[in-house]
Amino acid sequence: MKENVGKTGKRRLLRRTDIPLYIMAAPAVIVLLVFCYLPMAGLIMAFQDYNVVKGILGSELVGLKNFEFLFSTTDAFVITRNTVLYNLAFIVVNLILSVALALMLSELRSRRMAKTFQTIYMVPYFLSWAVVAILVSAFLDRANGFVNQMIRSGGGDGLINWYQRPEIWPFLLVFVNAWKGIGYQTVLYLAVISGISGDYYEAATLDGASRFQQARYITIPHLRYIISISLIMSMGSIFRGDFGLFYNVTNNSGALYPVTDVIDTYIYRGLMSMSNIGMSTAAGLYQSVVGFVLVLAANKVVTKIDPDSAMF
Repeated sequence: MKENVGKTGKRRLLRRTDIPLYIMAAPAVIVLLVFCYLPMAGLIMAFQDYNVVKGILGSELVGLKNFEFLFSTTDAFVITRNTVLYNLAFIVVNLILSVALALMLSELRSRRMAKTFQTIYMVPYFLSWAVVAILVSAFLDRANGFVNQMIRSGGGDGLINWYQRPEIWPFLLVFVNAWKGIGYQTVLYLAVISGISGDYYEAATLDGASRFQQARYITIPHLRYIISISLIMSMGSIFRGDFGLFYNVTNNSGALYPVTDVIDTYIYRGLMSMSNIGMSTAAGLYQSVVGFVLVLAANKVVTKIDPDSAMF
């Protein structure tokens, strides 16, 4: 019986009708192997004093010495705190704004108007951080920035160097990240909302439910699955800072390091100044392992609360 099942499974795996599917999947599988799995062999550099001339096979093993760079420096607490707190703020703010925006767009009766707003909200998502940095500079530039020009027109001191004012940047970075990212998340939630049966809303309307009550008791509960998945996936990146946001948008200003320096920018500067490839690899491995553990932990928590909303 088992042998027959095994043979049947083998024949199904090699069915001629499935050959086109294997051919279609081949490019994606090859890209996955070449760019995701083969480079994992380079993780050995995290435990080596890597020498370009000697290569991976010839470099000396130094154990956990490369990891000491992250934890022995006085800046370790600052960069870890900034990375975690910013990512938590991004997750919470972007989630609330994107869900609220999706709910508002779903209430628009004109499809043309809804499509227009969706396009407007999606455009920032496709801009590179270099372009976003230019836009931010257009507002905050000391000489010709829009903000300083408005201050001068009001009779104030319009020569403020905003890139030397750390107190404004935590709020500004959260705002810029939300402006760039909520459009994409909104589309995901709108796709789920569009799939909700209209019978629910008709029944709620007959019972006298307001729009707010319909959103609270019908729409948002239907969004819980995609929200849970988004939160679980976001936890995997909580120890990773968006390099373009924290490096380009802030112009890598030294005065802003206490509030804008994250693990990725710190490691980049360390790599540029010391050319320590092993240290950079160790940092990447540390972030990946912690992110993986956090994803498992978040999924476990969601499983305890609502098993149907967990990833696995």
